[in-house]
Amino acid sequence: MKVMFIGATHEVTGSCTYIEACGKRFLVDFGMEQGLNAFDNVKVPCAPGEIDFVLLTHAHIDHSGLLPLLCAGGFKGQIHCQSATANLCSIMLRDSAHIQEFEAEWRSRKGKRKGKQEVEPLYTMSDAELVIRALCPHEYEQPVKLGEGISALFRDAGHLLGSSGIEVTLTEEGQTRTIIFSGDIGNTDIPLIRDPQYFSHADYAVMESTYGNRFHEKPADYPTALAKVIDETFARGGNVVIPSFAVGRTQELLYYFRQIKQAGLVKSFPDFPVYVDSPLAIEATAVFNRNEDSCYDEEAVGFVRKGVNPISFKGLNIAVTSDESRAINFNKTPKVIISASGMCEAGRIKHHLKHNLWRSECTVLFVGYQAVGTLGRKLVEGAKNVKLFGEDINVAAKILVLPGMSGHADKAGLDRWISVLDKPQVFVIHGEAESAESYTAHLHDDFGLDSHCPYSGAELDLLTGDFVNAKPMPAVHTERESTPYIRLKAAADRLQQLVKMSSGLTNKELAAMTDTLNNLCAKWEQK
Repeated sequence: MKVMFIGATHEVTGSCTYIEACGKRFLVDFGMEQGLNAFDNVKVPCAPGEIDFVLLTHAHIDHSGLLPLLCAGGFKGQIHCQSATANLCSIMLRDSAHIQEFEAEWRSRKGKRKGKQEVEPLYTMSDAELVIRALCPHEYEQPVKLGEGISALFRDAGHLLGSSGIEVTLTEEGQTRTIIFSGDIGNTDIPLIRDPQYFSHADYAVMESTYGNRFHEKPADYPTALAKVIDETFARGGNVVIPSFAVGRTQELLYYFRQIKQAGLVKSFPDFPVYVDSPLAIEATAVFNRNEDSCYDEEAVGFVRKGVNPISFKGLNIAVTSDESRAINFNKTPKVIISASGMCEAGRIKHHLKHNLWRSECTVLFVGYQAVGTLGRKLVEGAKNVKLFGEDINVAAKILVLPGMSGHADKAGLDRWISVLDKPQVFVIHGEAESAESYTAHLHDDFGLDSHCPYSGAELDLLTGDFVNAKPMPAVHTERESTPYIRLKAAADRLQQLVKMSSGLTNKELAAMTDTLNNLCAKWEQK
């Protein structure tokens, strides 16, 4: 019975934890790294085809984004998650695959003129479809038996529609251990969704620390603060461009804009248009509306019961097609443009930045966390010039951050989550190194907890509570492996699993497979 920490160790993104117990091997999350990759993660210690199942805390790509690569490598099990998470993943992973394919095609076309090799996508739409078929939805608070001696329970984490903390109970050889994975712990008083729901007992807790050394500076009146930014920008004749996460943050913004419109808070232009330019955000908004009964908070449910859509209003414009997206920037009317991705790393937001960053009358307003190394973080930190689509763009627009609109709990919120648990051993992940280490020390010094901040590869014996290798030296990241090489390794994992499954074949079939593999090896050895 052991756990190995794989991803989001001393880093914010790329969440992944591996567990062996009760004769099963499984993962909790398998996320994509975004922004700066400070350390190289160890590899999952078995082939994808040997993973029995996955538990998924929520749909955000830094928790789910490598699941298509897992399926491409031969994973055949189920991916267990809350039902709204399954709904969101079905659109988010397709969107991620589309971005992978589109950018690979664009880079290949651009590189071809320079004599460069074609660029391969990390994974394809068909890989994403394998994930979607493997999703196994569950409701909150309903225990799920995953095998002999293994059960799980999903509880609302208050971070995103369908987000969950997961309680995993393991019983092996008469001994039982409970381990709780916090997922991303939500902030309180977020529009639409409920506040985080807490656990009371655990032997071990694996918890996030995104804001482990900070407190949110939430405006006393968020709609008024947002309206003030809009009024000031419109007075200059500019646009307000808001990079926003398509799932969660965009729907929260729509909730606030409905309030702003209803109260007439933008005095200079009460009927101002708001454009949502993200096909993913549009699909996700439909998912929010379908899950109102199980996931909305009391205030949002109250609007629904009155026949009011809490995330719709007069002046809301939806851009679905590429032509509709391009037309936004040819319209000279001052407007609000909400577009993904929230950290400006991909998607249509990059086009809107290209058209608005150089204009001093415009405002680029950030309303969410910006990971180290992302374009969003560079802008927030004062970059004077950025490169978009190969073109140098002068940053003349006003760059603002509206504090407090975070889907993550701050230090006080993390304290509330851990304080109701009965003195578990705690492992702090999903935070930049300074934040994770600071919060680990805080748990030890102020809560008296046995707390640790593991690096990737740290391995824990769940029966004894002792590390098998407590402090592996972190591998400082130098250069990310190329996408084709990552895909090749996934194919090799799948081949390894196929060989293991082939023992029951006839001698003739085994000989044919052997000849095929030897011929393939000989061909590439001659290259």
